[in-house]
Amino acid sequence: MPAEDGPAKGILWSRRLRDPGSILETARHVSDDLVDGLSGPRVRAAARGIRKLLAADGVGLADLSASMVQAGSLPADVDTAALVDEVLHTENRARRAEVVALPLIVHDELAGVLVVAGTARLTALNEVAQLLVAALERGRLEASAEHAAEAELRALRAEISPHFVYNALTVIAGLVRPDPARSRELMLDFADYIRYSLASHGEYTTVADEFHAIETYLALQRAVLGDRLRVQVRVAPEVLAVAIPYLVLQPIVENAVRHGIERRSGGGTVQVLGEAEGADCVISVEDDGAGMDPEHAKALLAGDGAATSMGLANVDRRLRNVYGPWFGLVVETAPEEGTRVIVRVPRFQPGVMP
Repeated sequence: MPAEDGPAKGILWSRRLRDPGSILETARHVSDDLVDGLSGPRVRAAARGIRKLLAADGVGLADLSASMVQAGSLPADVDTAALVDEVLHTENRARRAEVVALPLIVHDELAGVLVVAGTARLTALNEVAQLLVAALERGRLEASAEHAAEAELRALRAEISPHFVYNALTVIAGLVRPDPARSRELMLDFADYIRYSLASHGEYTTVADEFHAIETYLALQRAVLGDRLRVQVRVAPEVLAVAIPYLVLQPIVENAVRHGIERRSGGGTVQVLGEAEGADCVISVEDDGAGMDPEHAKALLAGDGAATSMGLANVDRRLRNVYGPWFGLVVETAPEEGTRVIVRVPRFQPGVMP
């Protein structure tokens, strides 16, 4: 029998882990393996890492259903299932001979049970239990962040203005007889707009796709507002393939039209510019409309504005979550001076792919 498969395996691991670097590396792997919880696909790997850290004969990890994954061997003369069941019901540590079961409490709630067979000291057991709790807490926070991002994306999809939809369809219907070709063209634009805004997409898209959505929306708004809306759209070819979070630019352009241009009797101009600045892609959306007080703009970015103006706050949070605190939206505005919203993102970001 190979030495590492026999009774001396724990001793060999103990010697190997005298190196602090090995201890930290193993602990990191255990933490990563538990990011999906005690029912995740890497729980067995986590149990092996814990056994290595403690030089234990056997280690088990049980979730709230008492389903246990183990590494090594647990004593046949100890009813570990009953031990786990006791901890799940009492939330207290339990022991049978050299087998110890510890509750894993995450955010004041029982998340599972750690079972260890061997001669590891109680202080070491407690430290490992705290390591597992921290890993499970991190996993829950990451999952919550993902759910929050999905919720914000759903909120952006839900912000399609019924007033705009009604006006667009009314204009299209009015053109069916006098200008059927124009009516058909606008109907296709409307279908593209709805498809892009509501259909299921991946987390990321490209600048080219976002600009296409912008142009579709602006074409419909020009049909509704007529000469009151003037549009200038320019994008440099080198940024068309840049990956960005889905539905980032369209809400900004919609805000420019709805809150900047529609409120002015004489209308105004919306300019959308995309260009490369070194390693960054910079996109600006500018209108010469009503503008606003800078403090009000600050409140909008903080999410303290009206429910109809939550789009900017959602976009800003999503950009910062993806790229870090140095990125996000910059708003330049003043009353009766129009508004300029600047989006700056890296042209290349690991993990961000359409």
